Amino acid sequence: MDSLLSIVESINSILWSSVLLFLLCGTGIYFTFKTKFIQVRKFGESFKSVFGGLTLKGKKADGDGMSSFQSLTTAIAAQVGTGNLAGAATAIALGGPGAIFWMWVSAFFGMATVYSEAVLSQKFKIKVDGEVTGGPAYYISKGLKNKSLGKFLAGFFSISCVLALGFMGNMVQANSIADAFNTAFGMNPLIVGIIVAVLAGFIFIGGMGRIASVTEKLVPIMAGFYIVFSLGILVMNIGEIIPALTAIIVGAFNPSAVAGGVVGATVKQAVRYGVARGLFSNEAGMGSTPHAHAVAKVKHPGEQGVVAIISVFIDTFVILNLTALVIITTGALSATDGSGKALQGIQLTQEAFARGLGSFGHTFIAICLLFFAFSTIIGWYFFGELNIKYMFGKKGLTPYRMLVLLFIVIGSTLKVNLVWELADMFNGFMVFPNLVALLALSPMVISIMNEYESFKTSKKDKDLSV
Repeated sequence: MDSLLSIVESINSILWSSVLLFLLCGTGIYFTFKTKFIQVRKFGESFKSVFGGLTLKGKKADGDGMSSFQSLTTAIAAQVGTGNLAGAATAIALGGPGAIFWMWVSAFFGMATVYSEAVLSQKFKIKVDGEVTGGPAYYISKGLKNKSLGKFLAGFFSISCVLALGFMGNMVQANSIADAFNTAFGMNPLIVGIIVAVLAGFIFIGGMGRIASVTEKLVPIMAGFYIVFSLGILVMNIGEIIPALTAIIVGAFNPSAVAGGVVGATVKQAVRYGVARGLFSNEAGMGSTPHAHAVAKVKHPGEQGVVAIISVFIDTFVILNLTALVIITTGALSATDGSGKALQGIQLTQEAFARGLGSFGHTFIAICLLFFAFSTIIGWYFFGELNIKYMFGKKGLTPYRMLVLLFIVIGSTLKVNLVWELADMFNGFMVFPNLVALLALSPMVISIMNEYESFKTSKKDKDLSV
């Protein structure tokens, strides 16, 4: 077991320290220029589309899919997870405050990538057994000219997605919830796991309709809850906000110049940990969130592409940013554990919120972890479900659901490093077939974008002439 763990850790070190960083960022830069900075040009439209029709009670999703807003909240449910609490902390602890700047950079370019993923997932969505479905497996298999290669890459993607998200990923999320409630309230992890599995099972058996109904309520509430308390802490430390932003910008290029920064941090470390944690959190280019965007009921694929842009913005520029600023402004970065070792990950985040909220800080983070991780379980389950449908049709859903629930219970009781590492590895494997398809189909993305913008212009002109 130890030897297998060592092998997987070595693979992940290569994947997440160099290969995927260049591929994902490179793809984001490529689509940013190809789409003429779509994330800037269409940000206002994206914001208006999402928040102009904000509701916690949309129309029930059916065989034709879910509303654009429900698709977005399902995507955000998967993106906003434990990484938003632990990811930013890990990046700062290992790369210094400057790592956050590189998170911003990766997210900015990632917004163009997620636009392209959403557009293609809409273009190639189909109906299977009377229900709309889609995602990378469909645009990989149907979009690539070499059909045998497309079929192989689509199958490889689907298997990796089910393993990474549906099974091992959800074990990790369940473990985070159980750990947090055991630390904050002394609850038995097994009991927590069973409760989470029962709640999740109730949602799973309700199908797309119940998943959409839950995410459209859960995501705005949990995000609002976290934003309000985080802003409260920042207001209490308002005098530290400018120095914190200065530390982030200066630390991105000269970590040693940041007072109170991470000792020994280099620019390379700031870039590595900032980009890696940012991409891992917002999932742009990884092929996960397109599953949610595929089932949106929209009039044109470009419409959902524009909406998708805001998901990366909320994940990184809002939630992750708030975590980072709370950590820096409260001075938690200098905190150590009983052995004098610097705090990292979720412990660093807990320390920061405890400094801001007192003893309630630990309870607050436990509650946030429940919301964030549980929403991710719902999103990741759904993404895996669409790939099960791709491989086996509806007959594969019941076994898949039972296995996911079993893994949730097991994951809550066992913190096995190998499971965490395997989840990371298969998450990384998903990227390769997805990026092959994205880059090969980039002319189609641009064609759809131009068509949508012409459609919007002609519609506007028509409205003005009335």
